[in-house]
Amino acid sequence: MLTGILQTLQAITNKGRTLEAVRKRDLRSGDRVMVTTKNSVYTLSVLGDRDFLVWGGWFDRQGTSPQRVSINGCTWGGSAIKMDIIAALGLRLEFSSGVLTTPIRHFRLIRAAYTQSTLN
Repeated sequence: MLTGILQTLQAITNKGRTLEAVRKRDLRSGDRVMVTTKNSVYTLSVLGDRDFLVWGGWFDRQGTSPQRVSINGCTWGGSAIKMDIIAALGLRLEFSSGVLTTPIRHFRLIRAAYTQSTLN
């Protein structure tokens, strides 16, 4: 039984190294990340090192958009979490508020420079 668990953890670790993803370290204040999950669409606006304004999905259904939250990272649906990732295909986005999305199907990073030029 322990061998199976270790093989699963090794597989997750290996997959995590090669993910096409948006990583926290690559984001700047003002950047936006559009995330489409199996059931919802989210817009994440980067406020700083840890905080985001979030619209869409669960937050819209609760009437709390936009909501200021931090992001714990992304999971495969279990307790293993990639804390350095904001979005990756097939993973679930986990917000600090406890909200866990359905699997991510698409994401797009929009740099602040582009966001500013489209607002003018």
